Amino acid sequence: MESLDIPQTGILPTFIMGVVAYCFILTCNLTILLTIALDHKLHKPMYILLFNLPVNDLMGATALFPQLIASIHLQNRNISFPACVFQALMVHLYCGGALIILTVMAYDRYVAICQPLHYHTVMTPRNLRRMTVGIWLTDVVLIGVLFLMLIPFSFCQNLIADMYCNNPSIMKLTCEITTVNNAYGLFLSVFLQGVSTIVVIFTYIQILKTCLLNKQADTKSKAIRTCATHLVVFIVFQVTTIFSVLSHRFSQVSPYLRRSVVSCLTGAPLQETHTKSSYEAITTRALAWGPTSAPSFMTDRGPPLGNPHKALI
Repeated sequence: MESLDIPQTGILPTFIMGVVAYCFILTCNLTILLTIALDHKLHKPMYILLFNLPVNDLMGATALFPQLIASIHLQNRNISFPACVFQALMVHLYCGGALIILTVMAYDRYVAICQPLHYHTVMTPRNLRRMTVGIWLTDVVLIGVLFLMLIPFSFCQNLIADMYCNNPSIMKLTCEITTVNNAYGLFLSVFLQGVSTIVVIFTYIQILKTCLLNKQADTKSKAIRTCATHLVVFIVFQVTTIFSVLSHRFSQVSPYLRRSVVSCLTGAPLQETHTKSSYEAITTRALAWGPTSAPSFMTDRGPPLGNPHKALI
């Protein structure tokens, strides 16, 4: 891979920042996982779905940071082709998994806020297992096919301009025709991002309408606060991914600009945002509604957040 062009005086500070960021991500995500796993009061649908997010974040961080930190310390950007493909596979699984998980979490919030009396009927343990298996199976199949399509190619170049290995950069190393691979890659991007965007827009419009119609200010603020962080993470992730996809499609985009922007948005800041969103989701709900009960708009106790007449039909 191409050199990061870090000045000699900046190597040590950059290395320390990378180690600190990676350790912070590991610590926070592992804390979230252990908290959910060990506290039986958190074995509820919203936390079980949330459990997938730090798992995915750990996969993404581990795919990116160790190799990057080592290359900064050793000032050696060489990487074997199998290791490069493996890193690219993990990064793409992370990106695809994040979109799918955030989409499923948006649906969970929609049912919880807009159809509170039906929540425990829809989000049963059986359906949760199906959702969890569906998240990872969809991710593995879609991304796995993308990388299996690399097998027939031979590669005649060996320089990657990006900060980390990814499928578009690997495809640029071959001197053969890659029309089918490019078409599938574009379809995959449009499909994942299109479906996730449609679902999130629909669910949050319904949530916003429900919140505006609700007359209980306290319940309304809790519902909005519950969804706000998720929405911010989703928007940042979508913008980053769209820029990355488009920058590889247009040769006019400088690889150095792509590397700078994507490294800023998909590195520590986005990982920390994901980690913070998961942590806030647990602490906010635990403090706001207590450790033993779900929020009022998720139970049949008290007035539902949605239309009471519709809920009783």
